[in-house]
Amino acid sequence: MADGHAKPNHDYHLVNPSPWPLIGSIAAFVTAVGAIMWMKGMALFGMKMGGFLFFAGMIAILYVMAAWWTDVTREAQTGDHTRVVQISHRYGMILFIASEIMFFVAWFWAFFDASLFFNEPIQAARVEFTGGHWPPAGVNVFDPWHLPLLNTLILLTSGTTVTWAHHGLLHNDRSALVKGLVLTIILGAIFTCVQAYEYAHAPFGFKGSIYGATFFMATGFHGFHVLVGTIFLAVCLFRALKGHFTPTQHLGFEFAAWYWHFVDVVWLFLFVCIYVWGNHGGPIAH
Repeated sequence: MADGHAKPNHDYHLVNPSPWPLIGSIAAFVTAVGAIMWMKGMALFGMKMGGFLFFAGMIAILYVMAAWWTDVTREAQTGDHTRVVQISHRYGMILFIASEIMFFVAWFWAFFDASLFFNEPIQAARVEFTGGHWPPAGVNVFDPWHLPLLNTLILLTSGTTVTWAHHGLLHNDRSALVKGLVLTIILGAIFTCVQAYEYAHAPFGFKGSIYGATFFMATGFHGFHVLVGTIFLAVCLFRALKGHFTPTQHLGFEFAAWYWHFVDVVWLFLFVCIYVWGNHGGPIAH
């Protein structure tokens, strides 16, 4: 095994023994058990420890993520990510983004199911929830041409800045790489702040309305993805400042750019389908 790692006669990378899959699995299990106990008010040894177990598990998961990705980064810097390995990584990232697309399809499906079939006579409960029209009776909606439009422009601009950074990297322009990443991170942070402000002034709540539930689930999970993408890009910026990435080997940055463009596209669908089409005809909250 030692010779296979030190002097491989193939383009594949034999991963070194790692504790992170096992530790990560245990942490995920503790997090799930803690979440169930916390929500159900269950006790362990006479003490309600659900909240403690949940946050302890989450901290462990974050630690495993940081440690595991640090190992992957070290592999990339030592030349273990050969051409064949990079192809496999690209397939993996494509499958991950495909799974994320299906994740958002579920929330779009829920929103369209509620908004298109709001007056089904065979579903009396649905008429009760919506008042027989959409947006539901008594729900004041956001003006799509105010903060939602501003956030749309912010994300579209961030897509151009991350492309600028990628272009700079491909042409070995480190200055353009760093500047593009800094601008993208700033725009991502501004988007998150604007959405937090919008949520704080929302004229409807998560519960008590099928509109609020579907709205916050779809836009809220997108906001979480923007936050994750911003952290992803911040890590790339840190690595770029340390001299990582070359024009021919920069999978970490490339995947961050893919993820960010995915977030951009999802937001365009959210803006058009939920803010513009889904709010049409509803009373605007100012």
